[in-house]
Amino acid sequence: MINESISTTMEAAKQICIECQTTCTDTLKYCKNQGSKYIDMAMMSMLRDCAEMCMMCVNMIDDGSEFMGNTCGLCAQICDRTAMACEQMSNDPTMMLCAAICRQCAESCHAMSLNAAAYFRRASSVTEEALLSR
Repeated sequence: MINESISTTMEAAKQICIECQTTCTDTLKYCKNQGSKYIDMAMMSMLRDCAEMCMMCVNMIDDGSEFMGNTCGLCAQICDRTAMACEQMSNDPTMMLCAAICRQCAESCHAMSLNAAAYFRRASSVTEEALLSR
């Protein structure tokens, strides 16, 4: 059973992931509309990857997946790198907003990854013995 504190933490993580996903998607559109100065394929891929990973985290949290911790850990890494890339355009408020939201999401996802065992809602049906016997 999930206590109220854990439920609140999970909901907050989901909300910042949703905000980050929306912000990265909006920033990607913004970059496309700005022209050649902003059209960097690495940046575009990073923004897209960050948005997709954030939504995967939301889905894993909702499902109570045993892989939620790993997914949130990877999301934290992607969000950090996306923030660093956005910060390279420090004179642009849109890019700096994206960086700030990505940093918040990275912090939340990192915490979720460290505490994932406390958030599981279902037991794994695959045992370590079954994995090793293959």
